[in-house]
Amino acid sequence: MHERPDDLDELQRVIDASFDAAGSHLREIATPDRRLDAEQLAARLTGMRLLVLATTTRDGRPINAPVDGIFYRGRFHFGSSPESLRYRHLRERPAVSATHLPGESMAVTVHGDAELLDVHAPEHAEFKQTVLDIYIPKYGHQWATMLDDGAWYARINPQRIFTFSMPELEP
Repeated sequence: MHERPDDLDELQRVIDASFDAAGSHLREIATPDRRLDAEQLAARLTGMRLLVLATTTRDGRPINAPVDGIFYRGRFHFGSSPESLRYRHLRERPAVSATHLPGESMAVTVHGDAELLDVHAPEHAEFKQTVLDIYIPKYGHQWATMLDDGAWYARINPQRIFTFSMPELEP
């Protein structure tokens, strides 16, 4: 868990505001006892977590695909290639939606804007180290070379975050 107290405070504020503005159907399903608070969410989202990320085409059609998500400082981050269609979409239209859905017992959905990050910039050194700490044990040191050779990351600045948890449904 990399969140600082102010990260958790801001995350909780967004979660609370999101549910306050949610429709009745969502509030009936994600009742207060079925929601993760900021601290619980940060504790559950360690390491790499698959996300389904949706962007939009120029003519407004949604398109989604899986990405590696890293929850860091209270926000989802994800990587891709600057050559990808996703990268082009984000440069032109940064609005995104992403969902982490590891099973029916938990879901996290975030709506917001993706901000492209230079992981080599000094202000992102801690995030870059977090990425390396996650991937090098899995894929070896050649992964660091791939990161240096042009992989990019973005962070989702959330406007809405919805959480759902029913641990009794876990296998």
